[in-house]
Formats: sequence, C-alpha cells, structure tokens
Amino acid sequence: MENKIQKSEEEWRIELDPESYHVLRERGTERPFTGKYNKNTDEGTYVCKGCGTPLFTSQTKFDSGCGWPSFYEAMDNGVETRNDYSHGMIRKEIVCSTCGGHLGHVFDDGPNPTGLRYCVNSLSLGFN
Repeated sequence: MENKIQKSEEEWRIELDPESYHVLRERGTERPFTGKYNKNTDEGTYVCKGCGTPLFTSQTKFDSGCGWPSFYEAMDNGVETRNDYSHGMIRKEIVCSTCGGHLGHVFDDGPNPTGLRYCVNSLSLGFN
C-alpha cells in the first residue's frame, strides 16, 4: 500500500488511549478473554484503531476459544506479516499495512477455507 501513515511516537501517544498505545505501538498484548470484541457477533468491519484501515469482516470471525478475536481471513491490503522472534518463540506478527500498528499474530491452526487463525487484540481494533 502506497499511503503509509508516519507519525511520531508523541503524536501516537496523544491520539491513542494508553492501553491501545501499548498494544499498537509497543507490541503489547491484552489479557485473554478481556477484550471488547472477543465475543462480538455484530455484522460489520473491524478496522485499525490507529488509522481506520479495514482489516477483517465479521463474516470471517470465529470463536477459537483462545480469548482474543479470531479471523480466518484478512481483507485485501489490510494486514502485513513480519517474523517475530520475541519471548523465545518463532511467530508471524500481524501489523496494519497502513500505520504499522501491532495487531497480534497469525497461526496455521484455523478453520477452512484458509486454515489460518488471525489472533487479534481488541485494543488494536475499531468496529464499523
């Protein structure tokens, strides 16, 4: 995506609440089963809380039982993956393709048709 958003960390701190800043900008993780969208069943689009980029649709959301909102497919051009070697693990981090905000991780244990589980922090999301 050509239109990358670049802001200083001070600008992000002003725009985001402290908990969302921690997740989106410092690669934090909310406690499982506490997120606003974990059990949400409304129809709509999940967007990046930092910049509003559409990320996931409610049609691809499923209850994985892991404690975080889970999706089997991301929207086109919404999410990028990066290798994450933190905490002694090898994982695929997912970030917003527009602002680079940390969303969560993607795993290969999801349902058909993709077999993927995008495990996302509610604190990194908005919902329309």
